[in-house]
Amino acid sequence: MDWDARNYDRLSDPHVRWGAAVLERLDLAGDETVLDAGCGTGRVTEQLLSRLPRGSVVALDASPAMLGEARARFSRLPGGERVSFVEADLLELTPEYLEGRGRLDAVFSTATFHWVADHERLFANLRSVLRDGGQFVAQCGGEGNIAGVLAAVKRLGAERAGTWLYAPAWETAKRLERAGFGEVRCWCHPDPVSFPDRGALADFLQTVCLREHLGTLEPPERRRFAQRVAEEMPEPVIDYVRLNIVARAI
Repeated sequence: MDWDARNYDRLSDPHVRWGAAVLERLDLAGDETVLDAGCGTGRVTEQLLSRLPRGSVVALDASPAMLGEARARFSRLPGGERVSFVEADLLELTPEYLEGRGRLDAVFSTATFHWVADHERLFANLRSVLRDGGQFVAQCGGEGNIAGVLAAVKRLGAERAGTWLYAPAWETAKRLERAGFGEVRCWCHPDPVSFPDRGALADFLQTVCLREHLGTLEPPERRRFAQRVAEEMPEPVIDYVRLNIVARAI
């Protein structure tokens, strides 16, 4: 089931906040070409573009719905022509997807890599599109991410709410080194997100955290299940844990 991109765009304030913090870790002169790996609806991509007044962004996502929203966003923005769009699975990414752009100066990503189950292949693919010395700055869900949500789902009789890889920092660092990265720093930190009430929590769960599981249910059951999970949680707070990555291609 594809993303509900319009609702995601409306609800993605936490992702925008995370993205702004991660962007600060990119050392940019302003004329680089940067891959946004998992651009979503483009809210964070817009911040990235503002850091590249003489550069360009390759906005990649596997979701046609997300890319549709992102294209519409940049069609309205000054400088939007400096963003090109690629619909691709990160596990299939090769330099050929860059269509003659050459190797990239940097790869940036937020809230995407935990949706990719094979991090060995993911990091190897990203290294293949980076020039030597290129920056790799990213953040995704890490070990222990949304544990409270998953516990609530299990109490309601569902074994899993989706397919994710919430990797520990030490394991991620090893994978990056094997993929050809150096100067590697990886760390996790808790970053809980609070909601004003359980209805707002259910909206977010339905659109983001439980999307895969809800796709296995009949449409009338989807909202009901999200509401039941929200009620099952002790408070309207999602216990996010963020895995941070800073490295360079060697």
